[in-house]
Amino acid sequence: MTELASMEFHPQPQAGEARPWAFPAPERGKLDNGLTVLRCHRPGQQVVAVEVLLDTPLEAEPKGLDGIATIMARALSEGTDKHTAEEFAAELERCGATLDAYADHPGIRVSLEVPVSRLPKALGLLADALRAPLFDDAEVERLVRNRLDEIPHELANPSRRAAKELSKELFPATSRMSRPRQGTEETVAGIDSAGVRAFYERHVRPATSTVVVVGDLTGVDLDDLLGESLGAWTGSPAQPRPVPPVTADDTGRVVIVDRPGAVQTQLLIGRVGPDRHDRVWPAQVLGTYCLGGTLTSRLDKVLREEKGYTYGVRAFGQVLRSAPDGSGAAMLAISGSVDTPNTGPALDDLWKVLRGVAGEGLTDAERDFAVQNLVGVAPLKYETAASVANTLADQVEQHLPDDFQATLYQRLAATGTVEATAAAVSAFPVDRLVTILVGDAAEIREPVEALGIGEVTVVAAE
Repeated sequence: MTELASMEFHPQPQAGEARPWAFPAPERGKLDNGLTVLRCHRPGQQVVAVEVLLDTPLEAEPKGLDGIATIMARALSEGTDKHTAEEFAAELERCGATLDAYADHPGIRVSLEVPVSRLPKALGLLADALRAPLFDDAEVERLVRNRLDEIPHELANPSRRAAKELSKELFPATSRMSRPRQGTEETVAGIDSAGVRAFYERHVRPATSTVVVVGDLTGVDLDDLLGESLGAWTGSPAQPRPVPPVTADDTGRVVIVDRPGAVQTQLLIGRVGPDRHDRVWPAQVLGTYCLGGTLTSRLDKVLREEKGYTYGVRAFGQVLRSAPDGSGAAMLAISGSVDTPNTGPALDDLWKVLRGVAGEGLTDAERDFAVQNLVGVAPLKYETAASVANTLADQVEQHLPDDFQATLYQRLAATGTVEATAAAVSAFPVDRLVTILVGDAAEIREPVEALGIGEVTVVAAE
């Protein structure tokens, strides 16, 4: 017989003492050119994340040129006074870096990720893109053509089409928020390199911008690196920009975007509510999560598990724009899709869920589970430098204190079931919701009208 080899068992490792976690606090500074700097040392994060916030809100776009902020953002990496577009891309690749930029209502965000060993070179490229973008005629024309090619695909996407219609319904036609963020075919077609450069020269300057740097900065003289790169960026002094108030009409109503023959209905139900400056925000986050934040939330239990109408329905709050005086706003919405024959029954049950929360309230178990998910997973959520940098940039963009995210988790944990219920009911009042349905109007209009959740109108899908 073969003798069995003996095995040596090592003692089972013992868990160490749990250490308290808090969202990291940044250090603030300012360069000589007025650029605000937030830095956050994260030991072990060898990939550094850099976020630059440019004060170029969509409201600043010239009349009839919606989308020019998006084209300008994309053009920042398409050549500088030192490199052509191809050379710039090659230099980024040699650094192992990625550079992205996008425009939204508050402004333009430029994001850089790079190994810390290549940070000096990458910061130089970033500075060149901000300091002296080329805005070559041919490159801008190409970006415009690309954007025009994207628009039909977006309109064909039911969720994107629903979002477009909801913005149009909620906000007055004079508001930039009522129109697509990246422009329409008509407005984008009128954009050229001269317009992009004029927009850049009028709105992009270091004195109104902020850079956030997050990563393992051990042995890195960040002051010196920033001074040699972004510190060479010049521009006019900061100028205060008036921020018009956000106005919206959330009169209860239904708009069907007609798509004959559609086998599913995309639904988007929304209104405008308070942003993160409001004291109700933590309770609103908690109540919204209980309502539709995960697969086990109230809406999914009914519409997905019990009735089988959908693969999932989500409730969420998304900040649209904030101001120092607290006059900002957030989009509060419920989204999902259901099969066409069950559109009416699904909406009926959705409203029953909302009425149930208003009449009976959330349960302590729902509240506890939401707190566990929202607060308990935070250390995992912020494992990467990019996730920390993005949240710090959000706080700057929304005029929040640097410790907002850290205190938010404390406030979430201290929020009770009654407060969460009140916030959820206030966020989604059954008689003040704008419902967008992208589907077959001939099939769904009559059963939806029978629900009595608001006047029903039908528009063409385009």
